[in-house]
Amino acid sequence: MVSDASFSRTAWVALGEDPVALGLIRSCEVPLNATVPVGPLVHDAIAVASLSAALLLARRTGTAVPSVELDPARVATAVTSERHYRLDGEPMNAWAELSGFWQTSDGWVRTHANYPHHRASLLGALGLPDTTTAHDLSAHLLGRRAQEVEDAVAERGGVAVAVRTEEQWRAHPQARAVADSPLVGLTRGGDAPARHMPPADEDAPAAGIRVLDLTRVIAGPVATRTLALWGADVLRVDGPARPEITAQHLDTGAGKRSTIIDLATDRDAFEQLLASADVVVTGYRPGALDRFGLSPEALAERHPGIVVARLSAWGTAGPFAPRRGFDSIVQAASGIGWLETADGARPGALPAQALDHSAGYLVAAAITTALRRQLDEGGSWLVETSLARVAHELLDAPRTPTGGAAPWQPTVATHDGLTTALPAAAYDGGPTQWPSPPVPWGTSEARWSER
Repeated sequence: MVSDASFSRTAWVALGEDPVALGLIRSCEVPLNATVPVGPLVHDAIAVASLSAALLLARRTGTAVPSVELDPARVATAVTSERHYRLDGEPMNAWAELSGFWQTSDGWVRTHANYPHHRASLLGALGLPDTTTAHDLSAHLLGRRAQEVEDAVAERGGVAVAVRTEEQWRAHPQARAVADSPLVGLTRGGDAPARHMPPADEDAPAAGIRVLDLTRVIAGPVATRTLALWGADVLRVDGPARPEITAQHLDTGAGKRSTIIDLATDRDAFEQLLASADVVVTGYRPGALDRFGLSPEALAERHPGIVVARLSAWGTAGPFAPRRGFDSIVQAASGIGWLETADGARPGALPAQALDHSAGYLVAAAITTALRRQLDEGGSWLVETSLARVAHELLDAPRTPTGGAAPWQPTVATHDGLTTALPAAAYDGGPTQWPSPPVPWGTSEARWSER
């Protein structure tokens, strides 16, 4: 049963869908324990994506809409996948020495320096040498104010935020900007003929759809991996200058291929892919790809009928909109860190990177909804959400005391020495395994598969 105050209802209504369809979701309790209702958040985001896929399948097959019931262990495993990842028995070690919480003279900051260019920006902003250790950084930050560090690092293009309380965040202009946007946006961006899609098999509602994946890290790759689960041909495109972290790429790469194209020097190859793409998913800062003609407006004008998804850390409005960000950073800035503190002396974090995962599934839900509408009314469509908007929804949700998460067994699969989480998205009769294992970063040809 879906309540009127659920995350699923908020998302479903934001997509312009009939809440009656939510009766097809059979809810379950996800074993994740936190002060804020993180279990219901991730459950509902995945359930909404699954329901949207089920509706697309029913539209393409002319059959009844299958119901949705998620496996709580699969959900919990999927949103904590980095903990269960193994490559030849070795766990993921994506966190860098200079990433984390650091005390300042007047509070705390959280930094993200997992990528070399973000590490360089952090150290450059603080005037520290490349040889800086965690001990050095800790000692330096004790003499700096949190807001001063946030501003300096952002100005340099790095990633760091002052750790705020919930009250401080709600008073911040970025929080007010985020509150004015829907949990997930789906808007028609131009006219185009109705889309033709042949009948689909029950495990592939997105079969025949080509998805250009221009995303990194977690949220965007989760969205496109989910589309791949449902039969879409997903090709991730990265530039050569900034390689992805190997474990991070493999953890979210199932069902997809990965290629390298320099948009500045090999534009023809990219344009050939774009010419027959049905969906473009971007996960960079708003405006970061505009110089390549990849703004949603430019794409809709040049390619009528395209679905463009824009996923960001902070949204498209407010003072933080141009800034880089990650799940851990948004948690710290929005007050979640202090809500999840273990002892009140040091900020904490959610038991999963739930903002990332939830945002990814919401994007997948909106894309499959847009594809279904194109069958009837055509059009170009824009999908949008942000990690900060998901955080806002989580903070606004009722908080009920929990007695601790029930024990659960991780649901994983191993292929050629690589262990990753099994799919969590599900509808009755749908796929329960990834269509193919992840491929190493940048090892695929820059071409589509045959339809």
